[in-house]
Amino acid sequence: MTLIGKPGCHLCDDARAVVSEVCAQVGARWEEKDITQDEELYRKYWEQIPVVLVDGAQHDFWRVDPRRLRAALSS
Repeated sequence: MTLIGKPGCHLCDDARAVVSEVCAQVGARWEEKDITQDEELYRKYWEQIPVVLVDGAQHDFWRVDPRRLRAALSS
């Protein structure tokens, strides 16, 4: 699972908290990528951050629904 965001983004901070909690509950690993450090991610997602990818596919953006994320990670 990957969280894509950028520093200073309050929605990214909110998403990080949800992702961290849900991943801890289901035992999933996650990583965070900064769009300001990756030109391709910036081009693809700059209007949608934070973006959550599950198994490389876009799952959510802007707001992360913990129930929906838990279901995706548990399947």
